[in-house]
Amino acid sequence: MASNNKYKPEIYNGRRPRVVISGGGTGGHIFPALSIADILKERLNADILFVGADNRMEMKRVPDAGYPIVGLPVAGFDRKKLWRNFGVLLKLWKSMRKSRKIIKDFKPDIAVGVGGYASGPTLKAAQKAHVPTLLQEQNSYAGVTNKLLGGKAECICVAYDGMEKFFPADKIVKTGNPVRKALINSDTSVAKARESFGLDPDGITLLVVGGSLGALTINESLEQGIRKLAEHGIQVIWQTGKNFGDRGEIAAKGIKGVMVTPFITDMANAYKAATLVIGRAGAGSISEFQLLGKPVILVPSPNVAEDHQTHNARALSDRGAAVLIKDADAREQLVNEAIALISDPVRLSRMENEIKKMALRDSDNMIADEVIKILNKTLK
Repeated sequence: MASNNKYKPEIYNGRRPRVVISGGGTGGHIFPALSIADILKERLNADILFVGADNRMEMKRVPDAGYPIVGLPVAGFDRKKLWRNFGVLLKLWKSMRKSRKIIKDFKPDIAVGVGGYASGPTLKAAQKAHVPTLLQEQNSYAGVTNKLLGGKAECICVAYDGMEKFFPADKIVKTGNPVRKALINSDTSVAKARESFGLDPDGITLLVVGGSLGALTINESLEQGIRKLAEHGIQVIWQTGKNFGDRGEIAAKGIKGVMVTPFITDMANAYKAATLVIGRAGAGSISEFQLLGKPVILVPSPNVAEDHQTHNARALSDRGAAVLIKDADAREQLVNEAIALISDPVRLSRMENEIKKMALRDSDNMIADEVIKILNKTLK
């Protein structure tokens, strides 16, 4: 169990340790990064600077959480339209220059990378400046950036077994992925959670989430099948994301027991209300499903690097902890599979037990422990 010893100035030469945390682009990167920042603030009173990607969601979320952030003009490579990558390379060069200046000016004692566009230039600049680095690899299939950085990192914190095929085995520590505390600490009853969405407190409930932008395949599957779900007595909380417009509301018009919204602000109640969840297979979401013990149908996004969501989903489905449906098959299979699962409480219970076994708790403290070990070696 991680210790919670408070920061002692004499350990670090009488000053607060300085920590750069870099990454972002999606909630799946930002929420763990903020969890790590919060625990380092609590345990070390650390001076923390975030480095993110310009015009991505971290540029708003991080300041809202009370931390300073610097943006890089970095962007991801376009794997389908290769001619667009000249501009990407120019942005990468500018980001490398800016990263070197950030490291030189801030003088961090350690740099933490959580994945995403910005972590590559920042962690590379830190390593060139002989600043120790720690990587947090959230997925079961490591990203290109972390694989390139792993050889010179002091520690790589992972969430899955078998990661030695990507990283030096002696640097790997299995910590899991930090998740939002509000999700884990909710003491609302299932009945109250359902009532908060205007649903029957005793009704079997399906939660459908596809991220803040929405997952078109999942949304269109629900659009076609929402009446069929209602006919089987299944209530639905359906987060469409902002890109689906009013199509969800139109599809659900006049159907009792369906709550449609572009964005769910209270995910703790949404999870608590759910008998079954349908969602993508991002690492952060999977960690939430595991910690909450939620049976889930995973529809991996086909539009992610190295198809890592499929690898994440298989790590669960191979153990009977989740059902995997390919994105290409979802419109035909998703609603029928949800009905079949909800109609089989024994199978649901088995999935719940298996997914709970995969949960890694106290991840933020475990990662903080590794940061402290590195600081104790380099600053004492």
